[in-house]
Amino acid sequence: MIVCNEEKSLGRCLSSVADLVDEIVIVDTGSTDRTKEIAAGYGARLYDFEWIQDFAAARNYSFSHASCEYVMWLDADDVIEETDRERFKALKASLSSEYHSVAMNYVLSTDDDGKPLYSLRRNRLLRRDCQFQWIGDVHEYIEVTPPTLDSDISITHKKDKEYTERNLDIYRKMIADDKPFSPRDRLYYANELYDHAYYHEALENYRRFLADGEGWVEDNIQACMRMADSYEALGQKQEQLPALCRSFDYDLPRAETCCKIGYYFMDLLQYEQALYWFKLATTLPKRGEPGTEEYSAGTWLPNLQLCICYDKLGQHQYADFCNEIAYAQYPAHFSVQYNRNYYRNLLGSSHIEIDTPVFEERKELTV
Repeated sequence: MIVCNEEKSLGRCLSSVADLVDEIVIVDTGSTDRTKEIAAGYGARLYDFEWIQDFAAARNYSFSHASCEYVMWLDADDVIEETDRERFKALKASLSSEYHSVAMNYVLSTDDDGKPLYSLRRNRLLRRDCQFQWIGDVHEYIEVTPPTLDSDISITHKKDKEYTERNLDIYRKMIADDKPFSPRDRLYYANELYDHAYYHEALENYRRFLADGEGWVEDNIQACMRMADSYEALGQKQEQLPALCRSFDYDLPRAETCCKIGYYFMDLLQYEQALYWFKLATTLPKRGEPGTEEYSAGTWLPNLQLCICYDKLGQHQYADFCNEIAYAQYPAHFSVQYNRNYYRNLLGSSHIEIDTPVFEERKELTV
């Protein structure tokens, strides 16, 4: 691990993993709080590293102090939940040395019941003698060679720090130092600009990223969607739909994109068009890895919006039916619960109830 001023989250992280690993190596890049004290309490070997605005350099330094066959990396605001701790124990007992790496899910957000809403895959366990190296000053990544084991273990991210311009400052320093940008750098720089509401600059960099034609499919699609969001933030509605449709140049439609197009037409009060795109989102299969998976986009979210669209069109039984599907997929959602009570009162005995959970299914909506 590399850490800096992580006293709020480090104990939570280490308590979830300390009994699973054979050693803990922590590299501190300049903490002024109790971070080191907390790390020492878990028996960690502590090393200092002067922060040079280079995450890859810090991570490679931390890896250089590992001594076991496999190296696992975490951030201080990550945890391994109990179910995944048991899976990890089983993996550790059975893992063959033939694998260069082990990929795990990285859950970035969950619903109120703890079910993943958004996740991606990361190579989490790396065979030390392969000497894999981290790349990139910021939003660093590690290139691995096969064979890789795809595990069902998840690492859960529980961010609890305030958002800062740290990463954006690193990119700006790279520009000031005339350090060349990789396609990945260009995309993540644009994302940082977007996250800090520098929408005009973000759009410029998304365009440059796509024009270079060197991005991965998933990154190209993400750039198109972020461009659409930037146009929306700037009030340039006419540019939003072309940006979303541009994602179809790179692959078949994704549920996330279809939902965004559905919202676009809802904002224009064009509910028939919105229905088409939300229905399509419910029919699309889950995308394979690598890449990200936004579970809500193909399950409860489009069904909830279908409910709204049908209600606006005065088709209350259809609206009730769609809300019931959303309820079966996400029963804890406030809007879904509210709608359910509303249609019970409105429709009386004609109200439909679906009790079978269908969260993991994406079936064509027939009404």
